[in-house]
Amino acid sequence: MQIGIDSFAAAIPDPVTGVALSAVERMHHLLQEIELADQAGLDVFGIGEHHRPEFLDSAPPVILAAGAALTKQIRLTSAVTVLSAADPVRIFQQFATLDLISQGRAEIVAGRGSFVESFPLFGLELEDYDSLFAEKLELLLTIRENTQVYWSGKHRAPLTGQSIYPRPLQNPLPIWMGVGGTPNSFARAGALGLPLMVAIIGGEPHRFRPLIELYRETGRRAGYSAEQLRVGLHCVGFLGDTTQQAANDFFPGYAHTFTEIGKERGWPPTTRAQFDATRGPTGALIIGDAETVTDKILYINEALGGISRITFQMGVSTLPHANMMHAIEILGNRVAPMVRQELGVSTGAGMAK
Repeated sequence: MQIGIDSFAAAIPDPVTGVALSAVERMHHLLQEIELADQAGLDVFGIGEHHRPEFLDSAPPVILAAGAALTKQIRLTSAVTVLSAADPVRIFQQFATLDLISQGRAEIVAGRGSFVESFPLFGLELEDYDSLFAEKLELLLTIRENTQVYWSGKHRAPLTGQSIYPRPLQNPLPIWMGVGGTPNSFARAGALGLPLMVAIIGGEPHRFRPLIELYRETGRRAGYSAEQLRVGLHCVGFLGDTTQQAANDFFPGYAHTFTEIGKERGWPPTTRAQFDATRGPTGALIIGDAETVTDKILYINEALGGISRITFQMGVSTLPHANMMHAIEILGNRVAPMVRQELGVSTGAGMAK
């Protein structure tokens, strides 16, 4: 199992003091986090994509390329690339370039995203939400397979034999499909034989088992092997020296972030009782000391019939940089070795893609 971290490069004010780091400081801290994750033996670091004032991740390949220059082993991925609002030609070129810079460590997690600001920003219609994604995913996969591309669709000018450069070091460049909870998305990933990255930010992970089985069954019917039908999870989590300390440190910023998002989406304010329930033994939040987090990962792995990757989103809460760095050290130096030992596997950084 690969274990890693995802970040949205959040620049959120401290919910108690109201003080926020400058964008320059936050980006500097983020690059330090990527470098430490590599040194701690973690397998993957992902950067999301948003176009909102509280996040600095509107250009993930740029951040990942900066991280590539500071690291040696860790895989570098989007988390996710909002493909509906992007040009697949440019996405492929950017990540192929990242792959060359990192000497074969780049990946794309392509998804539709959970926010919609990119649609008006790039002159797109929200009513085309699904057809944009389906068409652009088809084009991205076509480009991955062919240097010279012949393609036509509804939302973009056709390609009539143009060649797409550069080509990545990895052949093929790894492309995962990022999904939420829509059955059609799980089935689509299976039909295409793409590895699946599931965002689980609430509820109980075991409830995703039927959707994951739908993905696996669809993929098997399409002729793909079990090795090709890999499942990864993107989860909210945090670590500390004790479980209580980790929870107490993480909750204020977590509650602030999800309460603010809830104002846009009609959710009620986040309470401590909800938070504590969701970080319980079967809940989605993976928060605690090394042993608690290890047990939770192993439980989720069993509940979902085996997963290939799990990444921790720690940045939804405002935390001191030292706390974040310490959490990364615990995840890499203590949790990852215990999980691998229990599952009888070695580090995933050099695994087949």
